[in-house]
Amino acid sequence: MIMTPTSNGHDWTIDSVREALADKRISARELTAEFCQRIERRNPELNAYLALSPERAYRQADYLDGLVARGEDLPSLAGLPLAVKDVLSTKGIVTTCASHILEGYRPPFDATAVERLERAGAILLGKTNCDEFAMGGSNENSAYGPVRNPLAMDRVPGGSSGGSAAAVAAGMAVAALGTDTGGSVRQPGSFCGIPAMMPTYGRVSRYGLIAFASSLDRVGPFARNVRDLALIMGTIAGGDRMDSTAAAVPVPDYVGGLDAPVKGLRIGVPTDYFAEGLNSAVREKIEAGISLLEQLGCVRTALRMPHTEYAVATYYLIATAEASSNLARYDGVRYGLRASGGTLMEMYRKTRGAGFGAEVKRRIMLGTYALSAGYYDAYYLKAQKVRALIARDFAEAFGQVDAIVTPTSPVPPFRLGEHASDPLAMYLADIYTVTGSLAGVPGISVPCGRTQGLPVGLQIFGQPFGEARVLQLAHAFEKAGGAQV
Repeated sequence: MIMTPTSNGHDWTIDSVREALADKRISARELTAEFCQRIERRNPELNAYLALSPERAYRQADYLDGLVARGEDLPSLAGLPLAVKDVLSTKGIVTTCASHILEGYRPPFDATAVERLERAGAILLGKTNCDEFAMGGSNENSAYGPVRNPLAMDRVPGGSSGGSAAAVAAGMAVAALGTDTGGSVRQPGSFCGIPAMMPTYGRVSRYGLIAFASSLDRVGPFARNVRDLALIMGTIAGGDRMDSTAAAVPVPDYVGGLDAPVKGLRIGVPTDYFAEGLNSAVREKIEAGISLLEQLGCVRTALRMPHTEYAVATYYLIATAEASSNLARYDGVRYGLRASGGTLMEMYRKTRGAGFGAEVKRRIMLGTYALSAGYYDAYYLKAQKVRALIARDFAEAFGQVDAIVTPTSPVPPFRLGEHASDPLAMYLADIYTVTGSLAGVPGISVPCGRTQGLPVGLQIFGQPFGEARVLQLAHAFEKAGGAQV
């Protein structure tokens, strides 16, 4: 007999969803209806979803229910209610990058990560709000309004993947995909109190990801627990003939390695991440988290990563330069918004002026300046050289330790509008996440207690393609009660 679900959205995990379907305690259609109703109730106040895809969701649900009825094996992620950031292409579903310039755009194909998750049985509920073209650290730069943090409605959920983080934290999805360019998965995970992962650059295909900064952008998951992150990573990771930057490196059994003992693992704690600017309450929680890892048998090692202080400047030179190049294609000619003008140049100006928001325009201008004749060597080329030094800091550190542990953000979630008139303050909040982005290494944020009721995130970096170790440490930390330190 199929039973109507009585749980709230926070109780479901990937395993419990699949087991409930297989045991016929709930149908995939009923589960989908439950989450659609939850979105209908909560989204008006949170603004986490920009578009829903009920027809596609119910079509997938009916397919899964058919497998159950015939007694056939269910795929690994069967029934997983999934949200996807609005910068990932979804065939036939509006994909706007939270920008007016792509208003009404419906891609003719799916991003590889989305395709792989659906093939594994996930049910796509809809597209989530984000900072426009993934440019921002608070989700206040969306053309369709800010997302609110479900844990504190007057606070930001983090950005740019704030809608995905909020959807999972609020129980409007069991898992979600986001993208991380300089911290845009890890920081929202920290601010919304859920685990969130950035894989190694090249571990997950970027095919179908609408580019912000091509040498930095990565697709990564949000979930309610680390095991679910590992299940999703095992599904979306691996080479892809549609993306030449997706590395054909073997994908290990992430789930199988979660419970391996962490005793004896060397964790590096860089003193450069505990300097001026780190909120004292956040520092206290991170220190408590590191102490918990030591209680589990990890060996703490002090590190120096001397080029950390240059990371924010380096990141914003490289990222804005690549954004300037990537966003040149939005000219009103091929797709998206087109404003009328008496001449071609006037049409360009009006289209881009009306289509792009203030932060996107700011970054395009900064990037164009850094790439311009006479300034390329002084800014962009120098930034690339410093990037190599930051990557070397990580390489040398991993010669001494198995993982690096830092805060995810220097501050707890801040209030909506608090940094609206100070872009530099917003940029400086990325200090602990952009380093790993520039170095290309994997990183995860896991909940590490709360300060004044607001969540704190502990960040774990691993060696390139070392997601298994990162997940193993995060899982041990989570099981030991890291979220309550």
